Amino acid sequence: MPEYITKRVPFPPFTAETAIQKVRLAEDSWNTRDPANIVLAYSKNTQWRNRADFISGREEAKKFLIRKWQREQDYRLIKELWAVDGNRIAVRYAYEWHDDSGNWFRSYGNENWEFDENGLMVNRFASINDMPIHESERKFHWPLGRRPDNHPGLSELGL
Repeated sequence: MPEYITKRVPFPPFTAETAIQKVRLAEDSWNTRDPANIVLAYSKNTQWRNRADFISGREEAKKFLIRKWQREQDYRLIKELWAVDGNRIAVRYAYEWHDDSGNWFRSYGNENWEFDENGLMVNRFASINDMPIHESERKFHWPLGRRPDNHPGLSELGL
Protein backbone atom coordinates (compact mmCIF):
# COMPACT_ATOMS: atom_id res chain seq x y z
CA MET A 1 0.00 0.00 0.00
CA PRO A 2 1.46 3.39 -0.91
CA GLU A 3 2.90 5.58 1.85
CA TYR A 4 0.70 8.49 0.77
CA ILE A 5 -2.53 6.86 2.03
CA THR A 6 -4.29 9.46 4.17
CA LYS A 7 -7.72 7.86 4.69
CA ARG A 8 -8.97 4.51 6.01
CA VAL A 9 -12.59 3.38 5.80
CA PRO A 10 -14.83 3.14 7.65
CA PHE A 11 -14.87 6.72 8.94
CA PRO A 12 -16.23 8.06 12.22
CA PRO A 13 -18.70 8.54 13.66
CA PHE A 14 -18.89 4.76 13.96
CA THR A 15 -22.00 2.65 14.31
CA ALA A 16 -21.81 -0.77 15.95
CA GLU A 17 -21.64 -2.28 12.45
CA THR A 18 -18.84 -0.02 11.15
CA ALA A 19 -16.92 -0.39 14.43
CA ILE A 20 -17.01 -4.18 14.02
CA GLN A 21 -15.63 -3.71 10.48
CA LYS A 22 -12.86 -1.44 11.80
CA VAL A 23 -11.94 -3.96 14.49
CA ARG A 24 -11.75 -6.83 12.00
CA LEU A 25 -9.66 -4.74 9.60
CA ALA A 26 -7.23 -4.00 12.44
CA GLU A 27 -7.09 -7.67 13.42
CA ASP A 28 -6.44 -8.71 9.82
CA SER A 29 -3.72 -6.10 9.45
CA TRP A 30 -1.90 -7.04 12.66
CA ASN A 31 -2.06 -10.74 11.73
CA THR A 32 0.04 -9.96 8.64
CA ARG A 33 2.87 -8.88 10.97
CA ASP A 34 3.88 -6.33 8.29
CA PRO A 35 4.85 -3.17 10.21
CA ALA A 36 5.24 -1.01 7.07
CA ASN A 37 1.63 -1.68 6.06
CA ILE A 38 0.13 -1.72 9.55
CA VAL A 39 1.32 1.78 10.46
CA LEU A 40 -0.53 3.25 7.48
CA ALA A 41 -3.77 2.84 9.48
CA TYR A 42 -2.41 5.34 12.01
CA SER A 43 -2.04 9.10 11.68
CA LYS A 44 1.49 10.36 11.06
CA ASN A 45 1.56 11.79 14.59
CA THR A 46 -0.19 8.83 16.28
CA GLN A 47 0.35 8.39 20.01
CA TRP A 48 0.49 4.94 21.60
CA ARG A 49 0.85 3.57 25.08
CA ASN A 50 1.59 -0.14 24.81
CA ARG A 51 2.36 -1.67 28.20
CA ALA A 52 5.17 0.60 29.45
CA ASP A 53 6.16 1.83 25.97
CA PHE A 54 5.15 5.32 24.88
CA ILE A 55 5.30 5.66 21.10
CA SER A 56 5.01 8.82 19.06
CA GLY A 57 4.47 8.77 15.30
CA ARG A 58 4.39 6.15 12.58
CA GLU A 59 8.16 5.65 12.44
CA GLU A 60 8.38 4.82 16.15
CA ALA A 61 5.32 2.58 15.81
CA LYS A 62 6.96 0.73 12.92
CA LYS A 63 10.19 0.18 14.90
CA PHE A 64 8.16 -0.98 17.89
CA LEU A 65 6.29 -3.55 15.76
CA ILE A 66 9.53 -4.86 14.25
CA ARG A 67 10.91 -5.46 17.79
CA LYS A 68 7.59 -6.95 18.91
CA TRP A 69 7.54 -9.68 16.29
CA GLN A 70 11.20 -10.50 16.71
CA ARG A 71 10.24 -11.49 20.26
CA GLU A 72 6.64 -12.70 19.72
CA GLN A 73 6.96 -15.47 17.15
CA ASP A 74 4.10 -17.29 15.38
CA TYR A 75 1.78 -14.48 16.52
CA ARG A 76 -1.98 -15.01 16.02
CA LEU A 77 -4.49 -12.40 17.20
CA ILE A 78 -8.25 -12.18 17.73
CA LYS A 79 -9.93 -8.82 18.48
CA GLU A 80 -13.51 -8.19 19.57
CA LEU A 81 -15.48 -4.96 19.81
CA TRP A 82 -16.24 -3.94 23.40
CA ALA A 83 -17.78 -0.48 22.97
CA VAL A 84 -18.14 2.34 20.45
CA ASP A 85 -18.96 6.03 20.78
CA GLY A 86 -18.51 8.49 17.93
CA ASN A 87 -14.83 8.42 16.93
CA ARG A 88 -13.77 6.07 19.75
CA ILE A 89 -13.69 2.30 19.85
CA ALA A 90 -12.80 -0.01 22.75
CA VAL A 91 -11.66 -3.56 22.02
CA ARG A 92 -10.62 -6.61 23.93
CA TYR A 93 -8.30 -9.13 22.41
CA ALA A 94 -6.07 -12.12 22.92
CA TYR A 95 -3.09 -13.35 20.99
CA GLU A 96 -0.88 -16.40 21.16
CA TRP A 97 2.83 -16.50 20.50
CA HIS A 98 6.07 -18.16 21.57
CA ASP A 99 9.49 -16.82 22.40
CA ASP A 100 12.77 -17.95 20.84
CA SER A 101 13.04 -20.72 23.48
CA GLY A 102 9.70 -22.22 22.45
CA ASN A 103 7.77 -20.99 25.52
CA TRP A 104 4.13 -20.29 24.61
CA PHE A 105 2.01 -17.42 25.91
CA ARG A 106 -1.51 -16.13 25.57
CA SER A 107 -1.61 -12.35 25.93
CA TYR A 108 -4.88 -10.72 26.97
CA GLY A 109 -5.49 -7.04 26.38
CA ASN A 110 -7.81 -4.09 26.14
CA GLU A 111 -7.32 -1.11 23.85
CA ASN A 112 -8.93 2.27 23.57
CA TRP A 113 -8.75 3.80 20.11
CA GLU A 114 -9.45 7.33 18.91
CA PHE A 115 -9.74 8.19 15.20
CA ASP A 116 -9.51 11.36 13.15
CA GLU A 117 -12.10 12.31 10.51
CA ASN A 118 -10.12 10.35 7.89
CA GLY A 119 -10.44 7.07 9.78
CA LEU A 120 -6.79 7.07 10.90
CA MET A 121 -6.04 6.14 14.49
CA VAL A 122 -4.57 9.06 16.42
CA ASN A 123 -4.49 7.47 19.88
CA ARG A 124 -4.01 3.84 20.93
CA PHE A 125 -3.87 2.95 24.61
CA ALA A 126 -3.16 -0.74 25.30
CA SER A 127 -3.09 -2.71 28.54
CA ILE A 128 -1.80 -6.26 28.14
CA ASN A 129 -1.11 -9.26 30.41
CA ASP A 130 0.85 -12.35 29.37
CA MET A 131 -0.10 -15.81 30.61
CA PRO A 132 2.29 -18.71 30.06
CA ILE A 133 0.54 -21.67 28.43
CA HIS A 134 1.58 -25.12 27.28
CA GLU A 135 1.58 -25.61 23.54
CA SER A 136 -1.26 -28.12 24.05
CA GLU A 137 -3.41 -25.29 25.50
CA ARG A 138 -3.28 -23.20 22.33
CA LYS A 139 -6.64 -22.24 20.85
CA PHE A 140 -5.53 -20.30 17.75
CA HIS A 141 -4.62 -22.90 15.13
CA TRP A 142 -5.06 -21.28 11.73
CA PRO A 143 -2.10 -20.86 9.35
CA LEU A 144 -0.15 -17.64 9.90
CA GLY A 145 -2.00 -14.66 8.46
CA ARG A 146 -5.67 -13.67 8.47
CA ARG A 147 -7.96 -15.58 10.84
CA PRO A 148 -10.41 -17.59 8.73
CA ASP A 149 -14.02 -16.37 8.87
CA ASN A 150 -15.18 -19.72 10.28
CA HIS A 151 -12.64 -19.69 13.16
CA PRO A 152 -14.33 -18.92 16.51
CA GLY A 153 -13.86 -15.51 18.07
CA LEU A 154 -13.00 -14.73 21.68
CA SER A 155 -16.52 -15.14 23.05
CA GLU A 156 -17.04 -18.44 21.23
CA LEU A 157 -13.71 -19.70 22.64
CA GLY A 158 -14.69 -18.72 26.17
CA LEU A 159 -11.94 -16.14 26.39
